Amino acid sequence: MSILKFLKLDAAPAGRTRTSAETETVRKIAAALDQLEPDRAKFVAAFAYILSRVARVDLKITTPETEAMERIVMEQGNLPEEQAVLVVQMAKTQNVLFGGTENYLVTREFNRIATHEQKLALLGCLFAVSAAENGISTLEDNEVSQIAGELRIEHRDFISVRSRFRDRLAVLMKPAPKE
Repeated sequence: MSILKFLKLDAAPAGRTRTSAETETVRKIAAALDQLEPDRAKFVAAFAYILSRVARVDLKITTPETEAMERIVMEQGNLPEEQAVLVVQMAKTQNVLFGGTENYLVTREFNRIATHEQKLALLGCLFAVSAAENGISTLEDNEVSQIAGELRIEHRDFISVRSRFRDRLAVLMKPAPKE
């Protein structure tokens, strides 16, 4: 039995049916945040999962990326460090196990529950996680672009956020001199 069911937080409110976009991944991570109000926990869970999505686009999540995600979840989620570490670890694990099938569903759920400003903040955080180690690879940049599309962020807004990280974009960085 999940902690949300035990606390009777798993049921949809009266008059509201659960949408198919509320994925098991979001609920599992939200269960770890049972001290938070359920809607806030879902928001933080989806936010952390999407961060792990971009970090794992190259099939590995490095220590600098993990540390960046933990810091961002602490700041954006207004969580103590212990909770942020737990949320990030769970998001990473869920992404490894179910990433291929859950990526779009979790992003669609985030799109449903987030404001435009929150979506733009997430976009900036995705670039920050991508830039945590050796710049933003083309693969990471493309994944952030895809997520922006799934969040229905206009291209001009995407470019505006991306331009803050232009010095970290691998495609624009000068190659290292050959020895």
